[in-house]
Amino acid sequence: MNLAAVIEPHPAEAPALRTAAGVLTYGDLRTQVAGARAALAEHGIGPGGRVALVSENDPAFVIAYLAALGLGAVAVPLNPGSPAAELEREVDAVGATVLVVGRTGREAVAGLAAQRPGLVVLDDLSGRGGRGGEVPMVDRADDDLAVLIFTAGTAGSPKAAMLTHGNLRANLEQVQRHPGREVQSSDVSLGVLPLFHIFGLNVVLGLMLLVGGSVALDERFEPTRTLAMVRDHGVTLVAGAPPMYRAWANLPGAEADAFAHVRLLTSGAAPLPDEVAHAFTTRFGVPIHQGYGLTEASPVVTSSLIEDEPKAGSIGVPLPGVEVRLIDTEGEDALVGDDGEIWVRGANVFSGYWQDEEATAAVLTPDGWLKTGDIAVADESGHLWIVDRAKDLIIVSGFNVYPVEVEEALLAHPGIAEVAVVGVPAAATGEAVKAFVVRGPGADGLTEADVTEFAASCLARYKAPTEVSFVPEVPHGLAGKLLRRQLRSA
Repeated sequence: MNLAAVIEPHPAEAPALRTAAGVLTYGDLRTQVAGARAALAEHGIGPGGRVALVSENDPAFVIAYLAALGLGAVAVPLNPGSPAAELEREVDAVGATVLVVGRTGREAVAGLAAQRPGLVVLDDLSGRGGRGGEVPMVDRADDDLAVLIFTAGTAGSPKAAMLTHGNLRANLEQVQRHPGREVQSSDVSLGVLPLFHIFGLNVVLGLMLLVGGSVALDERFEPTRTLAMVRDHGVTLVAGAPPMYRAWANLPGAEADAFAHVRLLTSGAAPLPDEVAHAFTTRFGVPIHQGYGLTEASPVVTSSLIEDEPKAGSIGVPLPGVEVRLIDTEGEDALVGDDGEIWVRGANVFSGYWQDEEATAAVLTPDGWLKTGDIAVADESGHLWIVDRAKDLIIVSGFNVYPVEVEEALLAHPGIAEVAVVGVPAAATGEAVKAFVVRGPGADGLTEADVTEFAASCLARYKAPTEVSFVPEVPHGLAGKLLRRQLRSA
């Protein structure tokens, strides 16, 4: 079944999307998606075609996403805040032929169409239709590709993870099978997590469209305004990242009953610090349920929603239908209390990285296990705790940043001879990016501002270093491998 068909069975008058501008019902949504399908089809989009979505969180994104899937095409959500150079790399990597651009992304993609004569750039498809009449939805099999999402992966530089219609739908069904925590059509979910991120795309948007609930959309998190949205839209479900809960816990003037009507709060994308969970629950009287997932798993793997009071620091237990193993350094299943790498298997696990067989083989075993690179321990009841990351991944406000990508971008600066990038603690974002830079010959005048400004010109804001230290050299092992762990402890 085509994933876009999830919106078909719900009552026409039921609210689907809520914004400051008003409510879009399921009837309205179906009409506008059908029109957008026709508009995309006129530009040659059909099964297998790639449609890049460069848009903020708004109904236009949702309409274009469902229209692309409905045609059997592949949706490629991209960060509208990325600089032009990064968007160009991603568009070229997946061979997108159409870009649907929202308000935020217009400036960044302005030069793309001129440089690529075959690329079509479209504005908001809301209310659009095709001159040739209605274009029906295309049937899709479970293993047909639905979405390409760029991720830091479990190793290496960012690559596009291939998620099928079956992967995405399976994870929604797995979430719904968590006993006693099913999402209902009467629920309203807060939609401030970016839709170009798998957490926002499938856990927030996809799940609500599946059950016929509604999403209160806003393009960014702002503590005071977003808290007002929770009240004004009658939000019952909040899915967020740790920096959101930290900001709310510290927000002056927030009422103690601000979340009184919210029945479930979940946190993902990065570890939730115990002190943040405690401060939030103490102030508002509502527990935060932590979970664990990754893009390659569509994304949810575990959740603590099985219990009313989550165990401190635990990411919970595997979802029904998801298998999890902890593998020790000898390649054996770890004993209770011993740490091991998280391996995941299930219908939600992705089919690989786009046109990268080597990277795919490195993380997927022949019998379907996904090697995540994350290290955890389990207690006798099966509850899991993350203890480390086997990879050098940096997580900034819930977004993955791989050091190699930042290092390669900075090395393009003529004044930088060598660079190493690590994550450092940051109160507001969990982690921040720090660069250790070796100046090149004749570049003694290179400043921190020079480096950060250059990074901002070629990397998304969350990937750019917020700290720069100039060093005479960066550490390497005997085989020449960069030793980032030494810099993290410096």
